[in-house]
Amino acid sequence: MVEVVFYGVRGSCPCPSEGTRRYGGNTACVALNAPGESPIIFDLGTGLRAFGDSQPLDGSFAGTALVSHIHWDHVQGLPFFPPADRFGARLDVYGPPPGDLGLEKAIDALICPPYFPVTISDLRGTYNFHEVYHDELQVGGAKVTVRPVPHCGPTVGYRVSLHGRVVTYISDHQAPPDLMSIDPGVIELATGADLLIHDAQYTPEEFSEKSDWGHCTVQYALGVARASGAKRVALFHHDPSHGDELLDALVDEAARLAGSSGPEVIGAFEGLRISL
Repeated sequence: MVEVVFYGVRGSCPCPSEGTRRYGGNTACVALNAPGESPIIFDLGTGLRAFGDSQPLDGSFAGTALVSHIHWDHVQGLPFFPPADRFGARLDVYGPPPGDLGLEKAIDALICPPYFPVTISDLRGTYNFHEVYHDELQVGGAKVTVRPVPHCGPTVGYRVSLHGRVVTYISDHQAPPDLMSIDPGVIELATGADLLIHDAQYTPEEFSEKSDWGHCTVQYALGVARASGAKRVALFHHDPSHGDELLDALVDEAARLAGSSGPEVIGAFEGLRISL
């Protein structure tokens, strides 16, 4: 069995409030667990802190983070993860190199004084950084496929095949202006997935004003799921302005459009557990 647990489902910035209580206000962080395997973490947003509450603090933690890109909302939780901040603990971080700076140096530039009181090197665990873009990896028993995804700056998506199940993670996806074509790499990642976790930040009206902001509509996410034959699509990376009631309506509308023959539609929320 493979279990997927959502700890942060927002894009852009954290937005905890009374109006976001049910879906949650933390930014992107999803954990994949399977018997006999160390956890695989998709992105290191502010939801990482809650994931840390479920992990050991005795230095025995070992895990792998698959980071889509290093915008703040996807890495801000890294220094707030006590399980890795222990002698003996290890966190392997995979992600795309952000230009000439490189992944590790880019993270160092984000987490350092005067913006943060300490650097990654001041933390007690071992942090290993691995640059990926168009790659095939083996992470424990999992086969991981990495492909570039259209967004603002170097960004990747991940396809994880483990214990006979496939989970695809595409958190930030710039849709084309006509909302019609789909990048071949995205289709490759999502083909036949048991669960596709996909950017669904905008309504059509919002996209018309923000068509070059690096994201897509709920309907486009559903289109990716249909075109790739994914069995389930978890609508993800919710806009911080979208409260619980609006998200309910967007999820319901997507489920209606999917119909009985389409993929199962799930509105991702903090604490959601999906067993595959």
